[in-house]
Amino acid sequence: MKILLVATVQSHICQFHRALVEMLRESDPTVEIHVAARDNLAEKNGMKLDFADRVFDVPFQRSPLNKSNTAAYRQLKEIINSGNYDIIHCNTPVGGILSRKAAKKARKNGTKVFYTAHGFHFYRGASRKNWMLYYPIEKHFSKKTDVLITINEEDYLFAKKKFRCRVERIHGVGVDSKRYSPASPEEKAALKQKLGINGTAILCVGELLPNKNQAMAVRAMPYVIKKIPDVMLLLAGNGSEKDNLEALIDELDMREHVKLLGYCLNLEEYQKMCSLSISCSIREGLGLNLIEGMLSCNPVVATKNRGHNELVKDGVNGYLVDFGDHEAMADRITEVLSDNEKYLSFSREGYKIAVGYSFDRVKKELKDIYYGK
Repeated sequence: MKILLVATVQSHICQFHRALVEMLRESDPTVEIHVAARDNLAEKNGMKLDFADRVFDVPFQRSPLNKSNTAAYRQLKEIINSGNYDIIHCNTPVGGILSRKAAKKARKNGTKVFYTAHGFHFYRGASRKNWMLYYPIEKHFSKKTDVLITINEEDYLFAKKKFRCRVERIHGVGVDSKRYSPASPEEKAALKQKLGINGTAILCVGELLPNKNQAMAVRAMPYVIKKIPDVMLLLAGNGSEKDNLEALIDELDMREHVKLLGYCLNLEEYQKMCSLSISCSIREGLGLNLIEGMLSCNPVVATKNRGHNELVKDGVNGYLVDFGDHEAMADRITEVLSDNEKYLSFSREGYKIAVGYSFDRVKKELKDIYYGK
């Protein structure tokens, strides 16, 4: 079998498709896996795409309106038409649209096209603009899709009802439960010393982008430190909002309580030593960072959205707060960190939920999709 994985950037393939590649190689040692995506790995501290047989650097841009995507489309079409692929598995809005458009001839010749939607841009509560722009596009391209794979219940039920293709649901992209696991108090202390972190650590993981909304977490910190003075907020990731976040940190005089870590290749160490995982996203397909935190037995506090709502049972394994309400987030953070009985209960319940999103489960679900149940 010969497979082409497509996404806007190569880091997406590295971060979100290791479970898929492991499943493919375990099922068929002769499988040939190619990747087509823009090389952005230098921005990710040297992350390596080390599991593909061939990698094509295609200059995709995130904006569908960027003129560079015309050249990217031509290159992708040439790759597909000359590649003789059995399956093209595409991801991300731009990668998904251009792949399905470029695969027209290949599909006539028997190539199957899979598309993983990592969270539709239209959903309950999304703006009218998002519905008017993204829904018609995805509905149109569903007719050019053999299998649409969703990662949350809301997207699955909607696509099953509205789109003209086979629709499946998997439990996220898989999290390595060996890498992310509970740490003993001694291990936590050793990791804090190694990483140079003092006091109570709160971890927020994600690209520094407007949608991830880390400013909400920063604004919550002055309220949190009034009750828990030794708290440190750690923001792991890089992106376009870095300068704005640094300016906000200075404005609120939070330099001693907020630290930007940049892009981390050792996230499991930060998850294991921190006391709480948070996410402030406006939109989220599922929330990989929260699963990683829950597998590390961290309670979570997150904004209400489709992806977070699926993972966080309010008052059971963490708390959900309204988007933009940084005071409510601060209240919930201090409540969890100040109540040891609640903290331990949330930790246990979160872990029970998170194990359902492990590599092993997702690999089995993907194998059923690729090779039949």
